[in-house]
Amino acid sequence: MNLLARREHSLSELQRKLARRFDREELDAALQKLADENLQSDERFAQSFTRERMLRGVGPLRIESELRQRGVRSSYIDHAIAFVPTEEGLTWRGVAKDVLERKFGCEPPADLAEKARRLRFLGYRGFGEEAAGLVPDLA
Repeated sequence: MNLLARREHSLSELQRKLARRFDREELDAALQKLADENLQSDERFAQSFTRERMLRGVGPLRIESELRQRGVRSSYIDHAIAFVPTEEGLTWRGVAKDVLERKFGCEPPADLAEKARRLRFLGYRGFGEEAAGLVPDLA
């Protein structure tokens, strides 16, 4: 319960963290009770995680990868990535543009190497090829 008081956790995160201290049957029963009482929800975790990472400038591809590593089902991931930005009044394109402007300013790249650097940066942050159109052409 202390783990959930601090932040949302996925079911697999809780299983991994608590497996050392409790036997399997006790753990499964406790986690089922948390799910039944709606104290733990992978869907809610996916939405919360997506919202937090998006507001920090992380793109949908990286968020998807991080959620998969945390054992969240694909349907919850797809739903969170599709609907959280609209709930926040944002778009993934807008988030990518903000991240790019914070890092590099509004000036267009001076040469191809600088443009490639900006594209790599967006890729590392988890924005796909559609974000490539955000990098302006050479000055």
